[in-house]
Amino acid sequence: MAGSRHIGTQGARYTHYTHGQEPAVLASHGRRTAENSAAYLLPYLSPGMSVLDVGCGTGTITLDLAEAVAPGDAEAFTSGKVVGIDASDEPLQIARENAAARGDQRTQFQRGNIMALDYEASTFDVVHAHQVLQHLDDPVGALAEMIRVCKPGGLVAARDADYGGMFWSPELPQLAKWRELYCKIARRNGGEPDAARFMRKWASEAVTRAGHSAGTAHPTSGSQITLSSSSWIYATSEATAAWGQSQAARVSGPSFRGQATELGTTEAETDAIAESWRAWGESPDATFAIPHVELLIRV
Repeated sequence: MAGSRHIGTQGARYTHYTHGQEPAVLASHGRRTAENSAAYLLPYLSPGMSVLDVGCGTGTITLDLAEAVAPGDAEAFTSGKVVGIDASDEPLQIARENAAARGDQRTQFQRGNIMALDYEASTFDVVHAHQVLQHLDDPVGALAEMIRVCKPGGLVAARDADYGGMFWSPELPQLAKWRELYCKIARRNGGEPDAARFMRKWASEAVTRAGHSAGTAHPTSGSQITLSSSSWIYATSEATAAWGQSQAARVSGPSFRGQATELGTTEAETDAIAESWRAWGESPDATFAIPHVELLIRV
């Protein structure tokens, strides 16, 4: 794909990040690994590949991907680089600290915008995004931009959740209120919390948009789209207690509370949702499942 023109910026903006960058959010993101969040991608990675991780957050997935393409040390990494980008400085600082703790000196963490990636066309072998598309008002443009910077024959990979498909037990009424409220907030911010169910549609449109933007040769016309699914499940006493406390902290934090208040939710109602999360986490039979759809585009 020749040229370096950004193609994901057709009126799109970097949407407000609904979760915010509060300690409870960053701590939760810090528990993500390539094994529990990008297992569908790992079989396609090999030493020497270059990787861009878009919306890298605290960098735990990025650093795992780096280990897959440059095992041991930087000497094995000869044909490219591993870069994680995020729109916010707070998670990037933690990502750099995580890299230092691992002794990783090869992975770069930079400020960046998925809607206008600061790279030439055909730069990376793999372009990855985890739980990013759901927060954007133009996910098609974002995927098209990811395709632009991916080398011919490379992979664009994305995984996103579906809030409407989440289920839990016991079915406490306030948790249903939480989902309804979160989805209202996310959509007001321009996102789509049920992103997983739209991944195939977004991918098809992104391939078309990327091809049109690249010129009449339509270099993306042979792109192959593959979808799979997996889920996170919290179903042990330790996992549910931690998830319940984490969600209670998020609900109680200024980001969610402030946005809920703007939609007419009272302080008492927000407090009740947080307390319901704690109660759910303490239930001996608690279960919470989050479905995901995984997307691979072979460019």
